[in-house]
Amino acid sequence: KMPNTSSITQFLLLAFVDTRELQLLHFWLFLGIYLAALLGNGLIITAIACDHHLHTPMYFFLLNLSLLDLGSISTTAPKSMANSLWDTRTISYAGCAAQVSAFVLFVTAEYSLLTVMAYDRYVAICKPLHYGTLLGSRACVHMAAAAWGSGFLNAVLHTANTFSLPLCKGSTIGQFFCEIPQILLLSCSDTYLREFGLIVVSAFAVFGCFVFIVVSYVQIFRTVLRIPSQQGRHKAFSTCLPHLAVVSLFVSTVVFAYLKPPSISSPSLDLLVAVLYSVVPPAVNPLIYSMRNQELKEAL
Repeated sequence: KMPNTSSITQFLLLAFVDTRELQLLHFWLFLGIYLAALLGNGLIITAIACDHHLHTPMYFFLLNLSLLDLGSISTTAPKSMANSLWDTRTISYAGCAAQVSAFVLFVTAEYSLLTVMAYDRYVAICKPLHYGTLLGSRACVHMAAAAWGSGFLNAVLHTANTFSLPLCKGSTIGQFFCEIPQILLLSCSDTYLREFGLIVVSAFAVFGCFVFIVVSYVQIFRTVLRIPSQQGRHKAFSTCLPHLAVVSLFVSTVVFAYLKPPSISSPSLDLLVAVLYSVVPPAVNPLIYSMRNQELKEAL
């Protein structure tokens, strides 16, 4: 008789380190990154909300990006810090489901929003005369709502699917937060094909967004290179570079995490990569956006 799923009341997360000194080091390191993310994103949200010069589509989307970054890092980091501090590895069944759904929501919505931001840059540079009509305030709210909505829908589908599977291969998750691929490894039934189907559908959507971003940038670069003055070219590029940097960081770490060959896979490398795509971007994005941006610096 297979043990029933309902008998699992908690999962064991992967600990970063075993010795107490290193656990505390991990706690302080994560706390530093988390506080940096809270401060950076908090400042950007406050500046954009309070400065009416920044009430433009580009900054409206940036404000949403900062909210999503705060959400995604708050999903994974605090629990991991608490576990290191109290020298434990457990997470409750409900806590694990909540972590999975929140993480999928924020990551999906962030990727959708980065796609919308590519469209915003495309219209601003390639169709500047139509910018006001194509990206009016209602259109912007609808696009942002669509990004959040896609995250919510994806989260509900994946969480419901993953947690309806019977789990019989123990309760140890090989990651520092609850993640769908790791939970699927604990499943012992063939129904994981259903979740696999969902992942394939999601992968198509991800690829579609990626193609859209690439095509947008090809058009942007073609337009920018036709600008006669060097100053004009520089100004146009500088509004795109932060977005391009954030997209590259986001896509490259996620792709490496999920598509790296098994031959180079090791628990410590998997952990490092997970930190790279789940904890680092929310802390780094505010820096990327505010470094080159004069308007944002002045508002801050």
